[in-house]
Amino acid sequence: MPTSDRLYLSPPHMGGAELDFVHRAFESNFIAPLGPQLAEFEAEFSRLTGFAHCLGLSSGTAAIHLGLRQLGVGPGDVVIASTLTFIGSVTPATFLGADLHFVDCDAATWTMDPALLAEAVDQVEADGRRVGAVIPTDLYGQCSDYDALLAVCHPRGIPLLVDAAEAVGAAYKDRHAGRGGDAAVYSFNGNKIITTGGGGLLASDDKALIDEARRLSQQARDPAPHYQHSTIGYNYRMSNVAAAIGLGQLDVLAERVARRRAIFDWYVDSLGRLPGVSFMPEAAYGLGNRWLTVILLDEAEFGAGPEDVRLALEAENIESRPVWKPMHMQPVFRDVPCSGGAVSEGLFRRGLCLPSGTAMSEAELDRVARRVAAMTATSPRGGRGTP
Repeated sequence: MPTSDRLYLSPPHMGGAELDFVHRAFESNFIAPLGPQLAEFEAEFSRLTGFAHCLGLSSGTAAIHLGLRQLGVGPGDVVIASTLTFIGSVTPATFLGADLHFVDCDAATWTMDPALLAEAVDQVEADGRRVGAVIPTDLYGQCSDYDALLAVCHPRGIPLLVDAAEAVGAAYKDRHAGRGGDAAVYSFNGNKIITTGGGGLLASDDKALIDEARRLSQQARDPAPHYQHSTIGYNYRMSNVAAAIGLGQLDVLAERVARRRAIFDWYVDSLGRLPGVSFMPEAAYGLGNRWLTVILLDEAEFGAGPEDVRLALEAENIESRPVWKPMHMQPVFRDVPCSGGAVSEGLFRRGLCLPSGTAMSEAELDRVARRVAAMTATSPRGGRGTP
């Protein structure tokens, strides 16, 4: 039985100010889905990202659902999405009666391959179908190449909804993650770089889009003194208390990004000289938040595969997880077409996400690295100290 404390993959890390904001929410008795902290959180997130309008919601999946609906996706449309992603990024398309078409990632960035996207659009349109939207995922905190994707989408009138759920605090060129699509989605789940305890956000420069999404998120109630509804809505609003937590987290976002990047560098320095080991590259056009450090293992060279390492870490009470299983490999999507697929399949086969929590100590990082290094009979690893 392991005797050391559990090391989690990416646990919440409070900065200290969150309790003050929550206390203010309790003092005002605004603990329901609306209130001053929620309005302030949306305004602060607008300032952070540069989007004119932001809408706090109950989850990133809810934000994608509303985003797709407001971009005009409906029954019979095809939504093209990254295959290497979390399932919540793609299921909302099915809620709206649309079909999916997956696109593989580019080996240099692990994000949607623009050339394969163009092929996918050609294929869908050749079949006489309409592409309702494209959803690229900013994987593990690295931005997609928005400009290259827009060059495919906008000449054909296809909206781009950026799934920046994992990329809060990251940058694309001189812009915040997500700033490049017609709308963007963010997540504040408990394992993200900052959290509201659970929640998401939809952002856009289109006021009408956000205004209608706001109405739909509150059960689409009509402006009447009684409860009247002319269309179907949802219970998707973020709570005021959750937003209060988010305000405290925004205060430490820059520190959290710097720390995650330092943790990534520490792992690279500690394990990168071992044979068969490599890490997620950083795109030349941006600055990732390094939400999770992903290690790639060549089993023939390293002497063990990612599942061997995961089980060895688990035996030491250390949580790690495989890379997202590509959507085109999921049983539920077995009949969904995918343009490409070999790159994401290779990353899934070789990849493992290592503990990346920003509160990790040097001793905890060393505990992880030593266990990974022990899986191969190689020369001693080096280390450069506290990140």
